[in-house]
This record gives sequence, structure tokens and C-alpha cells, in this order.
Amino acid sequence: LGRNTWKNLIGSRASLQPNCNKEGFNAIGASTRHSKARIGILGNEQNECRSPDSRIGFGTGGHPDDSSTCGNDAISGGDNGDKNIKAMGYI
Repeated sequence: LGRNTWKNLIGSRASLQPNCNKEGFNAIGASTRHSKARIGILGNEQNECRSPDSRIGFGTGGHPDDSSTCGNDAISGGDNGDKNIKAMGYI
């Protein structure tokens, strides 16, 4: 789908770090403590996917806010600043 399609689900406030862009089902970095998404996209400030700090999607969790299960979380260089946008979605 690409990062812009995922960001459009949230709207103009959406933010993702510029690298990684791992998307689809069960997107996860090297550790479950980092951002993860059952269905979604991950972003990272480093040019790798081991430690993502941003995400948009459904069934999300991990750093920076493990209680945010649907929506957009981003820290450390998101393209639209740090965000914690909780959403409700269904598939």
C-alpha cells in the first residue's frame, strides 16, 4: 500500500519515521518491545527495521505506548512530529 496510504487512514496529523516502512501482516522489529502491528506499517529513524519507534495500524503495541492498540504512535523523528493518536477501527 505504501506509507502515504497508511497515513491517509489517520489524516493530516499522521506521523511516521522516514525509514524501515515494513508493512502488512505481523509487522515487527527485532524485539517485541519495539513498535509492532498486526496489520499496519512501521517506521524507524535508523536505516533498518530492528528497532522501530513509529507505527500506524490495527492490533498495534510496543514502544512508545504499549496501550495504544489502534492508530498512530511516533517518536524520535516522525515526519510530522511525535504523535500518540488512538483510533477505533474494524476490518
